[in-house]
Amino acid sequence: MKRIKTFGLGISLLALGSAVSLAQQSPARVEAAPPAAPAATPAAPATTGAKLQFATPVYDFGKIRSGEPVKHVFYFTNTGDTTLELSNVRPGCGCTTAGEWTKKVEPGQTGNIPIQVATVNFNGPVVKTVTVDSNDKSQPSTVLQIKGTIWKPVEVNPQMAYFNVVADTPGGAQSIVRIVNNTDEPMTLSEPEVNNKSFATELKTVQPNKEFQLIVKTDTQLKPGSLQGQITIKTSSTNMPVINITAFANVQPIVSVTPGQITLPGGPLPNQTRPNITIQVNGTNTAKLSDATVLGGQNVEVQLAEPQPGKVFTATLSFPPGFQIAQGQPVEFTAKTTLPQYPVIKVPVIQMVPPPQPAAAPVPLKAPASSSIAPPAAGQPSVAHAPGH
Repeated sequence: MKRIKTFGLGISLLALGSAVSLAQQSPARVEAAPPAAPAATPAAPATTGAKLQFATPVYDFGKIRSGEPVKHVFYFTNTGDTTLELSNVRPGCGCTTAGEWTKKVEPGQTGNIPIQVATVNFNGPVVKTVTVDSNDKSQPSTVLQIKGTIWKPVEVNPQMAYFNVVADTPGGAQSIVRIVNNTDEPMTLSEPEVNNKSFATELKTVQPNKEFQLIVKTDTQLKPGSLQGQITIKTSSTNMPVINITAFANVQPIVSVTPGQITLPGGPLPNQTRPNITIQVNGTNTAKLSDATVLGGQNVEVQLAEPQPGKVFTATLSFPPGFQIAQGQPVEFTAKTTLPQYPVIKVPVIQMVPPPQPAAAPVPLKAPASSSIAPPAAGQPSVAHAPGH
């Protein structure tokens, strides 16, 4: 037993010695260290240029009475690193104006833009804009906004009674104007007064002391053209003692003819000429056209079309080559209608006078050949011969 243990111990010592010998012959493997990361390059400071920043680009003035001006100052800061320059401040309408604003602002400094809005002609919610132009490359134009509600103690809507009517409109036309008292004070109205008899009025009470309706009507017999009248209503309100309303009517003719005159080029015409005439019935009734012709013009053809039956007609006139209006000869297009107010439609035809032809240059006369007579010889008398000798 002891012998076996001694033998095992020898084998162990032999293995240990072999391992030590191999370790001495083979050097130890050393892991290579990873390459060092390159040093970070410091970042260059960012250049932003001029930078326009408003404290608030929108101003809400709430609710004010009509006629009271809205005043506000917009403040801004240059958050960039170069000089900020404001080249222009552009209000969006004539009722908005800009005061003297700050033109140049250094970095970190502030400036201001004073704005004023006139409210005399407004009622209800309004929004006004102002555009600011600067050298801020990120936003060359900045839009500012002013908004709110404008109210009137006495509201008149619309402020004008406008009519676009035809002369034969049956029963005339009417427009309704609404009058509202927005105050707590009771209000009464007097009977309307009109300075033009072509307009008639009627005042109705919708809600006593608060709301009224003014009905404006046109006369049934109106002549083509424009009409205007002034309506005046007295009130018990201290805010608006008198209400003035304008009535305006654009009265169209029952029949309109375009053009009102045909003008031809100077004659004789080198080519066929075909002008058109448009006849439009604006009234409530339809019409028929017949016997369309050109009086005083020879060999002129007329073609009548009806794009809109009873309402719109087109007459095409064909003037042949060589056509020329004789001096003093009246020429006109005519057509009969079924409208009692316009039984015959007439359109005169004229022709431009051609420019005078330049006079031909005179042909120079050829001078006759001059005869040469030799002077008599010295000592010889001069002899004159009669013809035939």
